[in-house]
Amino acid sequence: MSWESTLSGCSLAMDAFAASLCIGASLPGRARGRAPGAMWRLGLACGAFQFFMPLLGQLLGELSTRWFPAVDHWLAFGLLAFVGGNMVRGYFRDGETEISGAVDSLLLLLSLALATSIDALVVGASFALAGLPVVELAVTAGAATALACAAGVWLGRFAGVRLGRRMELLGGLLLIAIGLEVLVSHLMDHGALVG
Repeated sequence: MSWESTLSGCSLAMDAFAASLCIGASLPGRARGRAPGAMWRLGLACGAFQFFMPLLGQLLGELSTRWFPAVDHWLAFGLLAFVGGNMVRGYFRDGETEISGAVDSLLLLLSLALATSIDALVVGASFALAGLPVVELAVTAGAATALACAAGVWLGRFAGVRLGRRMELLGGLLLIAIGLEVLVSHLMDHGALVG
């Protein structure tokens, strides 16, 4: 396995790990028994997306380098803002809210998995154009993401005991901030914003 595949695959897992920490920490007390299911669902969904997106990037190849960079940052921002906004809205609802809805709702789960794997599409296309092993990248990214998500939910549960529902608000704001960071850094890299 090449070092580029290993390093890139593990790096691609970090957004999903951060999101899974927030989700684990936001599980309400009565939902903590569902944490193993949340670990599996989130790990499987995010890991699968991280596996298939580099392969899709390889198929799109040169075409993706022409048109996808013009919208990838907006798509990632929109999806992360959608999931994060639902978390923030859940915090302000009456009673005990459940960000575990992000792993119970298929729409939210797939939105989160897609949002955290958008960059894998571009990395896959870049690997293909550079002649680097895309399949190795896909396997590493998928496995690292699945393990990182499971660990994130598990670790996040312990933070949730101390921080309670505030983690739902914090998690939502962090996901929105990650989306903004993706958007702003891309716009700055392409000269649309002067930094």
